[in-house]
Amino acid sequence: MDINIENKKEIVQKIYRLLDKYHSGQLGGEAMPEDANPKLEKGSKENYIYFTLPMALNYQRNSYKLWKAALDTYKDKDSKSVFECELTKNMPVEELRGYLIKYKLALQPNKHIEIWKKNSCSIVELWGGDVRDFFELQKYSVANIKGYFANHKKCFPYLGGNKILNYWLYVIEQYTDTKFVDRENISVAPDTHVIQASYKLGIISGDELCDANVQIIVSKRWEDLLKNTELVPIDVHTPLWLWSRNRFSVHI
Repeated sequence: MDINIENKKEIVQKIYRLLDKYHSGQLGGEAMPEDANPKLEKGSKENYIYFTLPMALNYQRNSYKLWKAALDTYKDKDSKSVFECELTKNMPVEELRGYLIKYKLALQPNKHIEIWKKNSCSIVELWGGDVRDFFELQKYSVANIKGYFANHKKCFPYLGGNKILNYWLYVIEQYTDTKFVDRENISVAPDTHVIQASYKLGIISGDELCDANVQIIVSKRWEDLLKNTELVPIDVHTPLWLWSRNRFSVHI
């Protein structure tokens, strides 16, 4: 499906109207899922880990419940240890499972535990246990980070996936002190809500909506659509997400 010039202009106008609705509070979003956090120092090692590890479990589930579970797990003096990658790396699986399922941070008692442990081990073994050092090594470049994950996907299950990687970088930008030098390379994170909103706007067709590669299609379409505008793709993620979550009740 190609979007002709006239349709592009009309869609971009709708996007700006949607952004206006978002900024005026008409889409909601006063509290976002990631607002459930322990309010750590933005630049601290602990803050970066807090906004990294739960991300890998953020698929096919309610984001608000996920981050509420993450906060409850962190606030518990015992289960908090799962956010220390060095401890998690050497923690017996049964102990890790107990901590992760205690507040339903992990919903799948085997797969989710494996994902958490693998990501923790990789952060220790490849990044020295500090996400900040990884970003510095990549020169705070989204393009470099994406290139790295393309070559290390097996080391970072789900965190390196197309949807989660982009949204993780967006959240890092919002909740830590990192500023990426090429934030325009953070593509829209094509989760279910963003895909549905993209279809509603006419950015993808009905056939593409059902395509196995719909996430890739949506990411590329948004990149093309916003080229030569003052917007970058990730800027529209939250408005699209809220618009769909509210069942498109706000007219644009």
